[in-house]
Amino acid sequence: MNLQSARLYYREFQPEDDVHLFALDSLPEVHTYLYDPVINDIQKSREAIAYIRSQYHSKGIGRMAAFTKDTNEFIGWVGLKLQEDVNGRAEFYDIGYRLMPQHWGKGYATEATLFFLDYAFNVLGAEEVNAFAFPTNRASLRVLEKCGLKQVETFVFNGRESVWLSIKRLEYENQEL
Repeated sequence: MNLQSARLYYREFQPEDDVHLFALDSLPEVHTYLYDPVINDIQKSREAIAYIRSQYHSKGIGRMAAFTKDTNEFIGWVGLKLQEDVNGRAEFYDIGYRLMPQHWGKGYATEATLFFLDYAFNVLGAEEVNAFAFPTNRASLRVLEKCGLKQVETFVFNGRESVWLSIKRLEYENQEL
């Protein structure tokens, strides 16, 4: 599945993307506001890609590798996944992104989030899309709120205070960006 927005294109992760994912997930600054630790073994990247690829087949959706159209540079991962058992929700569409630091502040997270919200509601027929983040991750919360998600509540995830955000189909259809 190849998808694209104004400046980016998105595609399914391939096994050979292990070097890209390892480059991303081995950076401590990338993990400042994440629930999982920095990785120091490329095998972990291979396992993550295998898991993501299994989601494409079992769930019909999963995180996508993101690249710039102009240079074909890997910038990180973006998109949707069907998440399970978080904050009392059995299953829900989770929207997220993780970008290389040199691509922070360029509007890529916002561009990708808007693209995948449209995909969720207009292609997948989702009724609601959610996200969660640390309350101290101001940049990510700004992106999500700019795209129409609203903070609904706080909860504890993996022992850490987290913010739950949500946007419903009707809210998405009625928003003006």
